[in-house]
Amino acid sequence: MIADDFLKLDEADEAARLQASDNLFHVLFKRDDFSMELFAPRGTDTQTPHTQDEVYVISSGQSQFLRGDQVVSVRAGDALFVPAGMVHRFFDFSDDFRTWVIFFGPEGGCK
Repeated sequence: MIADDFLKLDEADEAARLQASDNLFHVLFKRDDFSMELFAPRGTDTQTPHTQDEVYVISSGQSQFLRGDQVVSVRAGDALFVPAGMVHRFFDFSDDFRTWVIFFGPEGGCK
C-alpha cells in the first residue's frame, strides 16, 4: 500500500506488512520528489547508488554501513545521509535489522 496522505505510520505495523510480503522494502509514502520506505535486507544488501539523496533512520537492530570509503557501526535510533550517486550498503546486520529510507530532492541530488 502506498499512502497518498497519512497522519501516522506505525513502524511495527509496517514491519509486519513488510515481513508478510516477502519483499526487502515496502514503499510507505510517495509524493513528488519525496518517498518513504521501510527496508529490511536479508543475507546481502545488494543496493546500488540511487539517483536521489537519501536519509536512513535505523528502526531496529544493528549493522555496519559502508558509504564510499567510510564504514560506521549503526543501531536503532541512528540516522545516516547518503548523497545521490554514492556507493553504499549495509553489511553484518542483525536478523532484526530494519531502517526507514527517505528519498528526497531532484534527480542527481540537492546542491
